[in-house]
Amino acid sequence: MDPAKFSVQFQEPQLRRLHDLVEVGDPIVTTDLDAPSVRRRLREVEVLVTSWGCPPLTTERLADAPRLRAIFHCAGTVRTFVTDEVWRRGILVTNAADENAIPVAEFTLAAVIFAGKKAPFLAQDARRFRADWSFGSSRGELTNRGRTIGVVGFSRVGRRVVDRLRSLEVDVLVADPYADPAAVRALGARLVPLPELLPRCDVLTLHVPALPSTHHLIGAPELALLRDGTTVINTARGAVLDTAALERECVQGRLDAILDVTEPEPLPSSSLLYDLPNVMITPHIAGSLGSETRRMSESALDELERYLSGQPPRAAVTPDDFMVSA
Repeated sequence: MDPAKFSVQFQEPQLRRLHDLVEVGDPIVTTDLDAPSVRRRLREVEVLVTSWGCPPLTTERLADAPRLRAIFHCAGTVRTFVTDEVWRRGILVTNAADENAIPVAEFTLAAVIFAGKKAPFLAQDARRFRADWSFGSSRGELTNRGRTIGVVGFSRVGRRVVDRLRSLEVDVLVADPYADPAAVRALGARLVPLPELLPRCDVLTLHVPALPSTHHLIGAPELALLRDGTTVINTARGAVLDTAALERECVQGRLDAILDVTEPEPLPSSSLLYDLPNVMITPHIAGSLGSETRRMSESALDELERYLSGQPPRAAVTPDDFMVSA
């Protein structure tokens, strides 16, 4: 993993636990699996603990690790480094995507609440209308009570968002072809087709992975179905939302947007979205940062401890998971 990430994710408590569980060699952390010293170490390694910055585990690199049996990832997706050769060799892979979903769901709940009050957009208006605060009435009814929230994707994050929305007096609709209707109902929401969800919601929040099947899942036709004044929230992946189509709607003032992810990322400096008073952009901060990342490290260490004691993993990743997850 990246040494800078290591210094944040593995502080004294995590390092102490790691050393208590396994024999840790030197170097303890690297992003260069091709360095001679690292290649020598790999010949002895049974377990890799990985995070952001792990290079691809190619056939050539795995040839240097004949004893490797397990990879415990201290972050979400493993797509950037797990290869077919990992699966061919039957190496156990786990991730901490469940833990990473927690701050994303927290951020999304805050975004939904702010959307109901139009807070991000009124904050920008305040800079222009400093002498007269009656500008608040220009954004319509400022409330969360009785709103309809549309959640696209009953994923790890989507489920947590739906659960947290129970603290509000809102109706929640979920669109996800893979979701279990009973599981959705158990969280107080209703499962409906996407074309039915879109024209009924006041806030649309996206929680689907970036896959070929979800590329521009929300494009011009879908955005056109949204009612005037709807807020679009994206804390998933930029590619699931057609940026150009959203820009056209926001320039007209018909839709508002709260975007933590974009396509491309970052947006080009010429993008109109930066300057629109009805758009809030944050630099991909919803996921685990700072102390939140140590929750993910602890999860990986839990998996390591289960592996050492012969217990089954709790968050194993399989080749089939790649079809429907980030």
